Amino acid sequence: MDLTQGHTYLAIPGPSVMPEAVLRAMHRSAPNIYEGELIDLTYGVVRDLKTVARTAHNVAIYIGNGHAAWEAALANVIEPGDTVLVPTTGSFGHGWGEMAAGLGAECEVLDFGRRTSIDPARVAEALAGDSAHKIKAVLAVHVDTSTSARSDIAALRKAMDATGHPALLMVDCIASFGCDRFEMDAWGVDVMVAACQKGLMVPPGVSFVYFNDKAAKRRSEIARVSRYWDWTPRANPEVYYQLFCGTAPTHHLYGLRAALDLILAEGLDHVWSRHEVLAQAIWAACDAWSAVGPLELNIQETSGRSHAVTSLRIGQEHGTRLRRWCQDQAGLTLGIGLGMATEEDPKSDGFFRFGHMGHVNAQMIMGLLATVQAGMIALDIPHGPGAVEAAAKVVARA
Repeated sequence: MDLTQGHTYLAIPGPSVMPEAVLRAMHRSAPNIYEGELIDLTYGVVRDLKTVARTAHNVAIYIGNGHAAWEAALANVIEPGDTVLVPTTGSFGHGWGEMAAGLGAECEVLDFGRRTSIDPARVAEALAGDSAHKIKAVLAVHVDTSTSARSDIAALRKAMDATGHPALLMVDCIASFGCDRFEMDAWGVDVMVAACQKGLMVPPGVSFVYFNDKAAKRRSEIARVSRYWDWTPRANPEVYYQLFCGTAPTHHLYGLRAALDLILAEGLDHVWSRHEVLAQAIWAACDAWSAVGPLELNIQETSGRSHAVTSLRIGQEHGTRLRRWCQDQAGLTLGIGLGMATEEDPKSDGFFRFGHMGHVNAQMIMGLLATVQAGMIALDIPHGPGAVEAAAKVVARA
């Protein structure tokens, strides 16, 4: 029976659920882009974006998705012929490396597979072997959205420092920003990229590149950076339009202002804690389901799991069927098994993902879990008992 009437729930790992406050803020006529409230609002957004990243350094805003932020970050610090070290834990690490290769860089890939985090010791070993300092940057993904692997960026920085290698530490926080704890300055990150459509709860279309003084110095040594990608005027504009190299993304700015207000009112530490508790509730349910049947969490080590997205394995015959049942019968859309294809499962039918980032609360997550369990019952997918109860106990203890 079709029971999808009413509000549907897009539980994919971005675009995330958008708060009514964000939608209301964006539902307005176009503002004056030359003077007035938009100007002051924008500089307030810039200030608060730095607060969420825990940095006193620079942020440049780009009208584009996360891939645009990848290229913008690389264009300012990498020249053709430079070498970058790319430790990967999923398809997005590979993607950032491919972006660097497209700009003429040589990529050394350390592939940690799809089920583990970055091993800082192996990164340090690779840097220690580069006595000529050909490697100009390490491209690390904090949370890979495809695998849900989360890596320890502070430990990576410590391992890099121990080698004395001057490479920049560049971090993709697109999936983790505003969800998993991230401390740009305290962790020693030189360049960070993020986007607005996940933890920031705004429609896709705006991305951010943060950079510190070390990265700015590297930018000053680059022979040529395209005028559009150049982060210098964006981060330190003489006139307003330079923030965006042209017309401002007006309605995204209003949405960002509303989203940042929600985050700051809740408190960033509480935002991180909320995501952690809700993730733990999901893991508890998955552990119960996994006691019987094929379902298992993709990342086995708790310390290596994201608090924003959870990737699951359930077998080729079940994953797509379960996703479609949840969507078509209950109004719940789960994420596909992105980048998880194998020779035996070329369409990634045995994988799916929960997105639990941004504007989510306990009742939404409990509803998600109960719906997935209903789907497994309806489709006769073997699973262990007590999953919803296990999740409820996590929420009750919080």
